[in-house]
Amino acid sequence: MIIAGGGGYKRIEEGKESYPAARWLAKRGIFAFVLTYRLPIEGWAAGPLAPLQDVQRAFRLVRAKAADWQIAPNKIGALGFSAGGHLMGLAATRSAFASYEPVDDIDTQSARPDAAALIYPVITLEAPYDHTSTRRSLVGKHPTQEATREWSVESHVNKDCPPVFLTQADDDQISNPANSLIMQQACVKAGVDVEFHAIPSGGHGFGMGKTGTPTEQWPQWYEAWLRKHNMLA
Repeated sequence: MIIAGGGGYKRIEEGKESYPAARWLAKRGIFAFVLTYRLPIEGWAAGPLAPLQDVQRAFRLVRAKAADWQIAPNKIGALGFSAGGHLMGLAATRSAFASYEPVDDIDTQSARPDAAALIYPVITLEAPYDHTSTRRSLVGKHPTQEATREWSVESHVNKDCPPVFLTQADDDQISNPANSLIMQQACVKAGVDVEFHAIPSGGHGFGMGKTGTPTEQWPQWYEAWLRKHNMLA
């Protein structure tokens, strides 16, 4: 499993999201890779493409090394939180998009995740859900409609996308809960297997769940979903 923490593409929340998720997966016998992706604000020549380049390269690298690491090359999943959910959403929906020129034989591998779990994700950059740090970091405050659409995950959902798992709290004040609904609807329309669990409360940034709140239930749903899709024995 390749994991991407959130942070609005301004930082990466690895301490509260990526590493707890990696430990949770490791306890269940799943190899976990924490992706430290480049951020647009760091001034890379690739601009907003930098994180997409990194996630595509990551899937290709893990797939290329699968035999060495004793990993099934057809069971490499994505887990993303918040802006990391946006990034993994792009990985799932735009795997055929060439975000960079091939640099070696590793880039002959597929960049497609075999399953994608998006946790309180930012999905759309379209109004009226256009007040996120993710949107500002990727396309600026006054983007063109073309740029807005290009960086909205739902625009790229197609029949070849992997199964998608979604969960989000109804009282999320950072990423409007409509984001998960928009993704669910796009998946249904495209014929993509999708499972969405709405949580009555819990806000944003609950990681692998907060004890004593409804959010502590979601890892159980996720584990069942992984088993359903043969990602976990």
